Amino acid sequence: MYINRELTEHFLSCLKQFPTILVTGPRQSGKSTFLSKVMEGYPQVTFDDPLNRDFALQDPNGFLDQFSGKPVVLDEIQYVPQLLQYIKIRIDRNRDPGIWIMSGSQQFHLMKDVSESLAGRIAILELAPFSLSEPDELGDLENVIWGGLYPEPFCYPEKREVWLRSYIQTYIERDVRQLDAIRDYQAFELFLNRCAASHSQEFHSAGFARDCGVSQPTIKSWSRILDLSYICIMVPPFYKNYNKRLVKSPKLYFSDASLVCYFTRQPSPQAALRGNLGGALFEGLIVNEVWRAFFNSGKKPAVYFWRSQGGLEVDLIIQAKGKFWPIEIKLTSTPTANHTKPIMKFMELSGSDSSDFGTIVCGGNQVTQLPNNCIAVPWHQFPEFLRKNILN
Repeated sequence: MYINRELTEHFLSCLKQFPTILVTGPRQSGKSTFLSKVMEGYPQVTFDDPLNRDFALQDPNGFLDQFSGKPVVLDEIQYVPQLLQYIKIRIDRNRDPGIWIMSGSQQFHLMKDVSESLAGRIAILELAPFSLSEPDELGDLENVIWGGLYPEPFCYPEKREVWLRSYIQTYIERDVRQLDAIRDYQAFELFLNRCAASHSQEFHSAGFARDCGVSQPTIKSWSRILDLSYICIMVPPFYKNYNKRLVKSPKLYFSDASLVCYFTRQPSPQAALRGNLGGALFEGLIVNEVWRAFFNSGKKPAVYFWRSQGGLEVDLIIQAKGKFWPIEIKLTSTPTANHTKPIMKFMELSGSDSSDFGTIVCGGNQVTQLPNNCIAVPWHQFPEFLRKNILN
C-alpha cells in the first residue's frame, strides 16, 4: 500500500532544475519507497547492500559508468560519502537536470559531505513521517497519538510495539551514538527519557545536565544530535531581535508522538491522551504538522513560540506572507473566548506585523468563529486550513 506524499510536487519541480537531488529525513520515514514510486522505471541501487557498497568504494568510476549519464536512484548514500566527489566531477561535465537522485539518513555527517562536495549543484529535500493530510483515513486522535505517523506502524498497527522497540534500539541508540561517539550509554539513555518527559517544554540544558550527571556542553551536543538526526525538533522563542532567538531557550518536541508514548511507558492510547502528557502530545502533533508543511513545500520552517513578560504564551507563531500568525493549541473540544487572550495580546503588541486573525487548533469537530477575531479549527481539518490560509 502506497500513500501519496505531499513532497511529490516539489520533488518533480526540482527534478527539472537540479542535476542532483538528495531526499533526506529520519530513518524509516519512507524515503526509499517514495523514490521508488516517483522514479519508477529508473535504475535504483541501495548501499544497504554490501556488494553495491564495496563496488562503489573500490571502483567509483566503474560503478558510475554503468549508468551512462542516465537518471539513477542511489539509496542510502551516507554509506559511501567518497562517491560524492566523483559525482561532482561528472556534474561539472554535464549539468543536465535530474540525473543523480539520492537518499540518505544520518544528516549530521551526510550534510557535511554534501556541502563540501556538491554545493550549488544539489537540491536537498526533507521527507518526514506522514503529515495528517496524507493518509485517506486517520482514525481517532487517540490512535494517531499512540501509533504515530511513521509509515510502517501507521499502515500496520499490529507491528507498533515491536517496531518502536526495534527503531529505538537500532536507529536511535546505535546511529545517534555513532554520530558523536557517545560513550556514556547510561547517561545518554537517561537523557532520551528526560527529553520525552519534557516533550513540548522549554529545553534548559542546566537542568538536563544536573539530572543526567553530565556537563552542559555535553547536553547541548546531545540535543543537537537529536535535532540533526530528526529525532527531535527545537522551536525557538519569538523575538523581533533575531540574536535573542539564538540565545534564549527553545522548546523541545519529539518528531513523533509514538516515541514519547514509548519512552514514557504509556499503557494505552486512552491513558496517553487523557493523562498528564495529553496536552503536550497534542501540541507536539500540531507543531510537527506545521514543520512538515514547510518541508513538503521546500521551505525552511519559520516557526516560533511566544511568551509575554506577564506569562501569557502563544504555542506557535508562524512567519508567512510577510505576517506573524499566532496559533494556540488546545486539546479541548470546547474552545472559549478565554483561550483567545494570549493571541489577543500578541496581536496587540505586534500591530501591523500580525495576521488579521488568530487560530486555535482544538479537539473539536467543526470550525467555530470565536470572539476577538479568532477561529477554532479541529485538528483533522488543520492541514487544509494551514495550506489555504497561511502558507499559500
